Amino acid sequence: MTDQEGVDWIPPGADLSRPSAARIYDYLLGGAHNLAADRAVAQKLEAIQPQVATVARRNRAFLRRVVRFMLEQGIRQFLDLGSGIPTVGNVHEVAQAVDAAAKVVYVDYEPVAVAHSLMLLKDNPHAGAFEADATDTAAVLGSGPVNDLLDLTQPVGLLAITLGHYLPDVSRIFATYRDALAPGSHLALTHLTNDFAILRDPKIAETMRSTQDSIYPRSRDEVLALFDGFELVEPGLTTSANWRPDRLAAVVDPEEDGLYAGVGVKLVKP
Repeated sequence: MTDQEGVDWIPPGADLSRPSAARIYDYLLGGAHNLAADRAVAQKLEAIQPQVATVARRNRAFLRRVVRFMLEQGIRQFLDLGSGIPTVGNVHEVAQAVDAAAKVVYVDYEPVAVAHSLMLLKDNPHAGAFEADATDTAAVLGSGPVNDLLDLTQPVGLLAITLGHYLPDVSRIFATYRDALAPGSHLALTHLTNDFAILRDPKIAETMRSTQDSIYPRSRDEVLALFDGFELVEPGLTTSANWRPDRLAAVVDPEEDGLYAGVGVKLVKP
């Protein structure tokens, strides 16, 4: 018998044979929707780099800040790719606290993440979630929730938080999403890199290869290329903790941060 049996939050038919990044991230954020195999991987990562949970929390805080920033710029519809398992400060909660009619669509290929998102959103007419692989861009962009809730002819806030480093063909995939967005749309992303000491140890990537989600750290220039056709807002490409930190937050040494982070705006063609 495994700890998967009798757990009522696991949707029927979910493949739990390997740990997943979404459930590992949930554990690092202090969530309860993870299994023993996920916790074992997370603990291996913490043994390699004791600050990995801190990196995860900084990343989540970045997400909340960029949603607030986009709302200030007039964005009222959001597409969250690789959204993960719901936790404190979900995109729709942040957005709809400002505008109750703000639209949010969550996409993930992790069944647990989607099941919990749907449960959370069952009485929310302005938000939806569905199961899809972000690499299948046609399926995502042509999905019912995207077509029903979002208007891609108007500016959208595209969120790709800790997504790109799980994608071997990231340039093509991001280009497709960028091309689908209207001028004035915003793209926010974070991406693992080996440029900084905190997450440089090759044992991190080796450990993640035992899960559903291998990682592909990229350099600053490679991450910058993911914003092609978008103009980065200040402070440009930085790290997750240092992108427009809350006023009382201390600046974090990039060597101790580990994730590139930025927000770009799609240029209006002349």
